[in-house]
Amino acid sequence: MISVLRNTAISAALLCGVSGLAHGETANYEVEPTHTFVTVEVMHFKTSTLRIRFDDVQGTIAADAKKNEGTADIKIKTESVNSGTKDFDDHLKSSDFFNVEKFSDITFTGKSFDYKDDKLASVGGDLTLLGQTHPVTLKNTNYNCYFQPVMKENVCGGDFETTIKRSEWGMDWGIDMGIPDEVKILVQIEAIVK
Repeated sequence: MISVLRNTAISAALLCGVSGLAHGETANYEVEPTHTFVTVEVMHFKTSTLRIRFDDVQGTIAADAKKNEGTADIKIKTESVNSGTKDFDDHLKSSDFFNVEKFSDITFTGKSFDYKDDKLASVGGDLTLLGQTHPVTLKNTNYNCYFQPVMKENVCGGDFETTIKRSEWGMDWGIDMGIPDEVKILVQIEAIVK
């Protein structure tokens, strides 16, 4: 569940930032790490929604809305997983879930950018988690570009989401106990125009 979150979250965040400023030419972006996070949601024994967050997300994006194309290279540090509880964080970092000693990064490589009315609608690409790579599509639910008055930079950003089955990446701990295979990944991203 956590692995799905961090991979999807990384890809979604980077893709979100690329859609708005590319008016007919390629625009290059760098992920702004203090405004970019990946959150994973999973039902906890059909009772409540369990959420975890990855706090260290880095990457670059290049996008061209006129040509309906773009690329994204996003990296999420697995060590940055944060549930708010140290014991749970330690379990998430273990080989049952993210196996941070063996796999320090989750990556998303964005390959296809789909624009609707000059706005980024979705980003398709490859999510690599626990050494396994599978395609995912991050859908945009909110997007905007603006001049950031504190940083004095042009910024694009938004919210992206996808749902995956964590077992496809080899993360199957707890499924037999009722912890769902299906995980929702939410990416909150802002990226600075370079």
